[in-house]
Amino acid sequence: MLSTINPTMKALTIFIPGLLLAFVFDPFTPLVYLIFTILITFLLSDLSVKRWLLIFVPFVFVALSFSWMTMLYSSDTFSDGNVLFSFWWFEVTEGSMIVAVSLGLRSLCLVALSLMFVLTTDSTKFMLSLMQQAKLPPKLTYGILAGYRFLPTFKHEFEVLRQAHKIRGAGRAKGVKGRIRQFRRYAIPLLANTIRKAERVAVAMESKGFTGSTERTHYHKMSIRKRDWMFFSAFVFVFFATVFASYLFGYLNIFGRQF
Repeated sequence: MLSTINPTMKALTIFIPGLLLAFVFDPFTPLVYLIFTILITFLLSDLSVKRWLLIFVPFVFVALSFSWMTMLYSSDTFSDGNVLFSFWWFEVTEGSMIVAVSLGLRSLCLVALSLMFVLTTDSTKFMLSLMQQAKLPPKLTYGILAGYRFLPTFKHEFEVLRQAHKIRGAGRAKGVKGRIRQFRRYAIPLLANTIRKAERVAVAMESKGFTGSTERTHYHKMSIRKRDWMFFSAFVFVFFATVFASYLFGYLNIFGRQF
């Protein structure tokens, strides 16, 4: 079902709670929202848990590093409470620990929201939706889509170049200067091919009558339906319900101010 949600509405659904989460500094709210996002991701899609974990787990280590640095270098606003432990010249207080855990959970929450969008959204439909619902210029959206479609081609061309250089005796470079020369050997042909392909695509689009005008018809029409609004409303409602629950339990903290 997630793949059938209008991509612009899905992006808006992720953007608004993600933005509001940046103002919350208690661990309870992002933890509950993270669990909710993961549940929705797997209940409303056929994503493989293994694939999702392979992408998600590296970000756990990134979030841990964020939390560790925040715990050690938190500002005076968040350093209140008893000292939990100290080493060298660092003192970790209750306040800095809570803020660090909150930052880690907020980071993971943003990652989970982003994965829900990226893994369940077709890039072509997203660009069409941005053009039709968000009213972005067709030149911009088709340019982004063309660049995205070229990425696998660049990878193939890079591999061909690498094999060609290897056959001619130009193997793997050693040292910084050697790597810079190797980068130039690869970059110039790739850039030339990119310009050539871009010109061909532009000529092909103009020959088909593409002018970049916003007053154009679309073969694939994207629309916003009732269930798109329900999806958006559910995420916003759960966010504010979580904030309210956090307030009732006495956990709510917004920019260091306890409510």
